[in-house]
Amino acid sequence: MTARTFRLTQIHQRIDERLRLEIKKRAPDPWEVSRLKKMKLRAKDALQRLLRRPAAT
Repeated sequence: MTARTFRLTQIHQRIDERLRLEIKKRAPDPWEVSRLKKMKLRAKDALQRLLRRPAAT
């Protein structure tokens, strides 16, 4: 695992945790939930693009 892959994985996990905490709230902010979902998807897409790229030799 490269440093970039590790960093993106960490970012994705942190966003996921923040999203879970927001959803658990008694009155979750729908704008914040939407924002966090978009951020999580962007991190996931970046990670997938990185993993699909052939390794440099």
